[in-house]
This record gives sequence, structure tokens and C-alpha cells, in this order.
Amino acid sequence: MSNRRGGIIYFAIDGTQYDAKGNFTYNLGAGKREAIVGADAVHGYKETPQVARIEGEITDSSELALSALIALDGVTVTLELANGKVVVLREAWYAADGDGQTEEGNLQVLFHGKSAEEVR
Repeated sequence: MSNRRGGIIYFAIDGTQYDAKGNFTYNLGAGKREAIVGADAVHGYKETPQVARIEGEITDSSELALSALIALDGVTVTLELANGKVVVLREAWYAADGDGQTEEGNLQVLFHGKSAEEVR
């Protein structure tokens, strides 16, 4: 068993790898539980759906068309973590604003999807 927990990651859309940059976040889309508090006590909780997502930044390149990236829909997005876990987001669409930054060529990526799972 490896002791590595963080560090190198890989980000891909429909099998095409992109240059991942910095910290990525993900959510499997499980129900979110919120307390229901009455005047007398905690009565229980309610559960509402969350959107499955993968979010982070990639490095821009001359071969990457931002217009094509923001038009993506119905894709499979994978995030391979340093600890060996792989997060797969299915039936996903680009959901970010399409912002790019010039200092280091950062492009924001946010994909929402119908489902997500951890594999491996």
C-alpha cells in the first residue's frame, strides 16, 4: 500500500488528457442532509439532491480551443488522484463561466454530470 495521499493528478475528458493545474474538487452527487430544527428539539433531517461535479483549473495551450471546451456536453470526465482513486463523472457538461487567466494560462473547468462514482 502506498503512503502517498496527494500530489500528481490526471484530468481527462472522453479519454483526452488535459494539463491539470492546482487543486481540483469533486462531488459524487450523493444526497445532502440538513437538520430540521424545531422550537423544542432537532426533529430529524431533510435530504436534497446535489449535482455531481468535478472542478479545477487546466493550463491553456495553442491547441486548446476554449470555444470547443465550453460547448462540451454528454462527455465522461475522469480525475485520477495521487492515492490511486479515480473519480468518473458521466453524462457531463461544461458548467463554468469560460474564464481564462493570462499570467499562467489558467482555464477554469467545471463539469456537472448526471452521475459520478469512485473506482479503484
